Amino acid sequence: MNRQAWRDVGLAVAVALVAVASAATAPAARTPLDARGIAFLVAAGLVLVARRRFPRLVLLAAAACLLAYLLLGYPGVGPAVPVLIAIYGTVRIGERRTAVATIATILIGGVAGEVFGNGAPPPDVFQRWFLLIGWMVAAAVLAEVTRARLAYLEQVEQRAEEAERTREETARRRADEERLRIARELHDSLTHSISIIKVQAGVAVHLAHKRGDAVPEALIAIQDASGDAMRELRNTLEVLRSDPPAPPPASATEYRATPADGNGTTIGNGASGLQHLDRLVEGARLTGLPVTVRIAGRRPPQLPEAVDGTAYRIVQEALTNVSRHAGPATATVCIEYGPDCLTLRIEDDGRAGRGAPPPVPGVGLTGMRERVTSVGGTLTAAPRPDGGFSVHAQLPLATVRT
Repeated sequence: MNRQAWRDVGLAVAVALVAVASAATAPAARTPLDARGIAFLVAAGLVLVARRRFPRLVLLAAAACLLAYLLLGYPGVGPAVPVLIAIYGTVRIGERRTAVATIATILIGGVAGEVFGNGAPPPDVFQRWFLLIGWMVAAAVLAEVTRARLAYLEQVEQRAEEAERTREETARRRADEERLRIARELHDSLTHSISIIKVQAGVAVHLAHKRGDAVPEALIAIQDASGDAMRELRNTLEVLRSDPPAPPPASATEYRATPADGNGTTIGNGASGLQHLDRLVEGARLTGLPVTVRIAGRRPPQLPEAVDGTAYRIVQEALTNVSRHAGPATATVCIEYGPDCLTLRIEDDGRAGRGAPPPVPGVGLTGMRERVTSVGGTLTAAPRPDGGFSVHAQLPLATVRT
């Protein structure tokens, strides 16, 4: 037997001994304590060995021993102790109806047996039986209170575990968001210098070939090194994006990115905000890209910082893609300040649109979508039907973090 079984046996033996001792020291009754009475006491106590496996049967057996013992007129109420323990155990497991029915049966059977039995009933019959029933009700109430307390503690423990799990999930989500933020900042801020270097080196190499001059090896090395640096940075971004979002539909993906060119690089000076738009556009023009800027509406005096930075990065990424992948083209940047929404549209007339190869998703468009989603906006990027590419974003001025 295991330790719990030995404890149950010890409890049953101890209760039986207490019941016998209580009866032996009780005042004399109409029937002296004999072997039959001791058998009732011992049976009521020893039956508690099975109280965990068969709580209802144990309660019924103990109650039957008690009724027989008291109705036969033996001294004391020794069998009441096992009944109290059995009632407590039965209520603890939720069997309230069984306990209530047993208590009612003991009360009715005991009183009726003494009132209508042989001989005159004792003068204190009602007082004695109701006092005994009171102890049984107290045992049932104590068991119910204990059961409710244990249920409450279990609920508190579950809530604590759920709170801990929620904290871990929140921390993990914030860590993922921070990784994505770092990836976006690396892509949008760090690579702009590499992009300018590569574009300018490419222009110099092209002009040298056009004039028939020898291309300096250092210039070719710069062009190759900048390409390698962008590819290494792309690998770093992929590591940071441990769980990248699903790619957008083919009809609205970034057609300019190719695996071989370290796609998605940016042009700009690292500043983040539409107040630096002029410098951004000037940097694009230095690479040979004609850019026209159109602004409609009145800029709010307090443009949300998140919206301002997101708008700048979208324009920056779109112009870089035009400069790197659209071929000979011109670009138009349209910014419209509305009462509750900032609208951006960046279009070019490059080598996309009708007859163009299927677009290939890239890191640049993924970063743009993440930024737009973080402020509760929408982004559409797709080839134009008449040629070129269009990036259209709507950013609510009341930002929502998702």
